[in-house]
Amino acid sequence: MEAHAVVPDVVDVLPEQIMKVKYGDLEVNMGNPLTPTQVKKSPTSISWPVEDGALYTLLMTDPDAPSRHNPKFREWHHWLVVNIPGCDISKGEVKLEYVGSGPPKGTKLHRYIFLAYKQAGKITYSDHVVCDKPGFERASRKARDLADKYNLGNPVAGNLFQAEHEG
Repeated sequence: MEAHAVVPDVVDVLPEQIMKVKYGDLEVNMGNPLTPTQVKKSPTSISWPVEDGALYTLLMTDPDAPSRHNPKFREWHHWLVVNIPGCDISKGEVKLEYVGSGPPKGTKLHRYIFLAYKQAGKITYSDHVVCDKPGFERASRKARDLADKYNLGNPVAGNLFQAEHEG
């Protein structure tokens, strides 16, 4: 994650643990390239080291919207699940449904970063952004702001892949 400038673009401290993320037989591996077609549907498997009884928040974010050279919408949140017991995402509360990568044509590689945060307890999520342009309710959000608002601290696990526009 360090090689892909996740610090300082998204977080201040890199997660200590690696999150295992799979799309079928394909594994996310610290910046490997995957195509938008390969990641169209949500991951088939996600795990990270957890503490018994702890709740977690999972965020998938693209800090390169609309491009890494011009990230004026940094960040664009692709997925957000809160109050996850351990890493059983199916039992968490989905606050932003999964949206696969979709980099605009000509914007080169985008980073898609998965972060897991350990919660101090159950959170009541209240970031309801209303926007009249579909998709823009996910734009200009920041992992740091989410962590600050809900007292999440630094992420405990993470991983990322890269993708670019498919013709």
